[in-house]
Amino acid sequence: MNFSGVCVDRADPTHAQAISRLINLTYRGNSGWTRETNIILGDRTNPQEIVSALSNPNGYFFVTYLNNDLKSCIYVTQEKDHAYIGFFSVHPDFQAKGLGKHMLEYAESFAQNQLNRAKFRMFVVSQRPELIAFYERRDYLRTSRIEPYPVHLGIGTPKVAELTIEYLEKIISL
Repeated sequence: MNFSGVCVDRADPTHAQAISRLINLTYRGNSGWTRETNIILGDRTNPQEIVSALSNPNGYFFVTYLNNDLKSCIYVTQEKDHAYIGFFSVHPDFQAKGLGKHMLEYAESFAQNQLNRAKFRMFVVSQRPELIAFYERRDYLRTSRIEPYPVHLGIGTPKVAELTIEYLEKIISL
């Protein structure tokens, strides 16, 4: 499928509930090519966390709707020397069809052109090799910065011992 013509909109607080549902479905649902249900228990986010991200003056949540249903979202925020990318989700029915690639490219372009950032950073659960490979195919590099899974953030409870997150980066020229 070609998603280059899909309209990407900036989200507002009225989207928080739908964004939260999509993220939880994507990360902790029972379908899709990549998910965390076998290693993490509980929701990935909640509407309050999304509203908080939406209220960040340096943060931007982008969404795509098809047939009035939220199909993807991604968050970009300006940090010191980079743009942080997170909450990246594509509805399981639209995974592996190009929508995720389109959204990631949109977020990177926005960070480059609107935020004047040439470095993008994100973190992923280290025990998700298929997801890390997805980002590596898009020129993200492993940074060797690995930390324990952040249970204190309330984004799920590990079902496996020694769960970790690791940071990935991509640097482009402005």
